[in-house]
Amino acid sequence: MSAPLEVEPGSTAAQPEAVLDGVKKIEGRSLWQISWTRLKRDKIAIAGGVFVLLLIFVAIFAPLICKLIGITPNDFHQDLVDPSLQTPIGRLGGISWDHPLGIEPVNGRDILARILYGARISLLIAFLATLLSVVIGVVMGVVAGYFGGWVDTLISRLMDIFLAFPLVLFALALVGAIPDSVLGLTGDPLRVALIVFIIGFFSWPYIGRIIRGQTLSLREREFVDAARSLGARRPYILFTELLPNLIAPILVYSTLLIPTNVLFEAGLSYLGVGVRPPTASWGDMLSIASKWYQVDPMYMIPPGLSIFVTVLAFNLFGDGLRDALDPRSR
Repeated sequence: MSAPLEVEPGSTAAQPEAVLDGVKKIEGRSLWQISWTRLKRDKIAIAGGVFVLLLIFVAIFAPLICKLIGITPNDFHQDLVDPSLQTPIGRLGGISWDHPLGIEPVNGRDILARILYGARISLLIAFLATLLSVVIGVVMGVVAGYFGGWVDTLISRLMDIFLAFPLVLFALALVGAIPDSVLGLTGDPLRVALIVFIIGFFSWPYIGRIIRGQTLSLREREFVDAARSLGARRPYILFTELLPNLIAPILVYSTLLIPTNVLFEAGLSYLGVGVRPPTASWGDMLSIASKWYQVDPMYMIPPGLSIFVTVLAFNLFGDGLRDALDPRSR
């Protein structure tokens, strides 16, 4: 047995603060701080996120930007159109200082202004449809994964039915059958609401399956068992224990679902069931450009490039966000 240390009468015991003096303190970081650190290292994802923010800014302030530049989306400039060929006068589709991206054939509307206003329609429909599908998909996925049994079987078969729907044909038929006024909505608001409903209501099974699989894994974790053993009820477990741990996959797959909805809206507008003219839409611009590409190929480039760059930016940001929140998915 070792003898106790002897302390001289005049000496003082070392204080903990004195021992740690000069040592750098280590601060703990939350999971979100760690994820943000990972995301900042991915320069491509950051570039995609910056472009997405810029696009949202442009869509919100499109009227102000057009006013500052001095362009309008629906004003005709037929004096800039060749009366015999109905094509823009000048090279590259009539590009000039007054019309940086040129003008449309026949009527001479400014392409840049219509691109900016078209971004409002595309992003509005994409975000609202994504929100609707995420809300329905998360609720159905969590319920199916947590309760299991016949509830899981019923919801899973319902997902299979919705996934089997021919969505484009259904949209074409539904738009043709809907009257001009429903619940006080007419014109473009009715078309936007209808497209949001079609895309969002029939796209929820995609995220629903993902959330169901995550919930099946989470419900077997120790913290859920601990909550049950302490007498926690099902609503508490669902909203306090499970949903906070599902935020990461919800965010990731939402960012990946938005570009899909942008493409779907453009496809519906291309087929003529989107917003009605003269409201600007990227898909409608592509539809018109397909009839003039042989004599005015420049008209097809701005709307096509807008869709391509927007979808690419969302996908790059979504991939980077997925790698940051779940490094094991690499």
